[in-house]
Amino acid sequence: MDEKQFRAEKMYGASLFVAKSMLKKGVISKEEYEKIDTLLLEKYRPMVGALLAGKSLT
Repeated sequence: MDEKQFRAEKMYGASLFVAKSMLKKGVISKEEYEKIDTLLLEKYRPMVGALLAGKSLT
Protein backbone atom coordinates (compact mmCIF):
# COMPACT_ATOMS: atom_id res chain seq x y z
CA MET A 1 0.00 0.00 0.00
CA ASP A 2 1.47 3.34 -0.99
CA GLU A 3 1.24 6.59 0.97
CA LYS A 4 -1.71 7.89 -1.06
CA GLN A 5 -3.75 4.75 -0.46
CA PHE A 6 -2.81 4.71 3.23
CA ARG A 7 -4.02 8.30 3.59
CA ALA A 8 -7.30 7.41 1.84
CA GLU A 9 -7.85 4.51 4.25
CA LYS A 10 -7.06 6.72 7.22
CA MET A 11 -9.35 9.56 6.10
CA TYR A 12 -12.20 7.17 5.30
CA GLY A 13 -11.89 5.46 8.67
CA ALA A 14 -11.71 8.70 10.63
CA SER A 15 -14.64 10.23 8.78
CA LEU A 16 -16.74 7.10 9.21
CA PHE A 17 -15.90 7.06 12.93
CA VAL A 18 -17.37 10.56 13.29
CA ALA A 19 -20.49 9.56 11.34
CA LYS A 20 -20.92 6.42 13.45
CA SER A 21 -20.61 8.50 16.62
CA MET A 22 -23.29 10.87 15.33
CA LEU A 23 -25.54 7.91 14.54
CA LYS A 24 -25.14 6.46 18.05
CA LYS A 25 -25.99 9.84 19.58
CA GLY A 26 -29.10 10.18 17.43
CA VAL A 27 -27.81 13.21 15.57
CA ILE A 28 -28.28 11.47 12.21
CA SER A 29 -30.54 8.64 11.07
CA LYS A 30 -29.48 5.22 9.76
CA GLU A 31 -30.39 6.37 6.25
CA GLU A 32 -28.22 9.47 6.59
CA TYR A 33 -25.36 7.34 7.91
CA GLU A 34 -25.62 5.00 4.92
CA LYS A 35 -25.61 7.97 2.54
CA ILE A 36 -22.52 9.40 4.27
CA ASP A 37 -20.79 6.01 4.01
CA THR A 38 -21.55 5.87 0.28
CA LEU A 39 -20.24 9.39 -0.27
CA LEU A 40 -17.08 8.66 1.71
CA LEU A 41 -16.47 5.48 -0.31
CA GLU A 42 -16.79 7.51 -3.52
CA LYS A 43 -14.53 10.27 -2.23
CA TYR A 44 -11.69 8.25 -0.71
CA ARG A 45 -11.97 4.93 -2.61
CA PRO A 46 -10.41 2.87 0.20
CA MET A 47 -9.43 -0.71 -0.61
CA VAL A 48 -9.79 -2.17 2.88
CA GLY A 49 -12.65 0.13 3.86
CA ALA A 50 -14.62 -0.88 0.79
CA LEU A 51 -14.36 -4.53 1.83
CA LEU A 52 -15.81 -3.70 5.24
CA ALA A 53 -18.43 -1.18 4.10
CA GLY A 54 -21.85 -1.90 5.48
CA LYS A 55 -20.59 -4.60 7.85
CA SER A 56 -20.73 -4.21 11.58
CA LEU A 57 -17.48 -5.01 13.35
CA THR A 58 -19.17 -5.36 16.72
